[in-house]
Parts: sequence; structure tokens; C-alpha cells
Amino acid sequence: MDISETSALERIARVLAGQRLSANGEGHGRSVGPDVDSVWQDYLDDARAVLKTLREPDRRMASAGDARTWSRMVRAALGEAVEPVREASRSWEQPAEVYQKPLG
Repeated sequence: MDISETSALERIARVLAGQRLSANGEGHGRSVGPDVDSVWQDYLDDARAVLKTLREPDRRMASAGDARTWSRMVRAALGEAVEPVREASRSWEQPAEVYQKPLG
């Protein structure tokens, strides 16, 4: 699984800024990347509001996975204190190769 180097808050703020500036959204610009780079921080409060609404998964989301993990991840994205997960349980890390002695 890929892990983003950019925070969830920044990514959401950039999407919101792009949506408001781009002709593909509510705006009029055709190539708004540089504009988004200069204004995305203005959308951090909106990004926080989006994440706060997602702290608790809905029934459909909860049926697809672990609701407690989801909630912890969203709270972490918001900067709230959460207990760290044990290193061995991080699913995105590839397990080390283990030498297995051949049978027989």
C-alpha cells in the first residue's frame, strides 16, 4: 500500500482549492496548479471540517473494515492524540524475508 508523504489535511485543502479555482470545478482557470500552491493553506479550516465529519465511519464503511482503526487514523490526521500502533501490525510494511530451512 502506498503511503502519502503529504498530510491528509493538506491533500484535502488542495483538492478544495483546486475545485474552487479550476474550470473543472466551480472556477474559471484552466491550469490552476500554481494558484493552488499559493492558496491551499486558506482551505485548511474546510479540510479540518471534512475530516471531523469522517471521524466515525457510516455503517457501510464499518462493514468494509475495522471502524476503530478508521477512527484512529482520522483522529491522527486531525492531530489528535492517539496511541501508536505496534510496529508489527502496520499492514503497509512488507514483512522481512524469512529463511525457511527446507524440509527433509
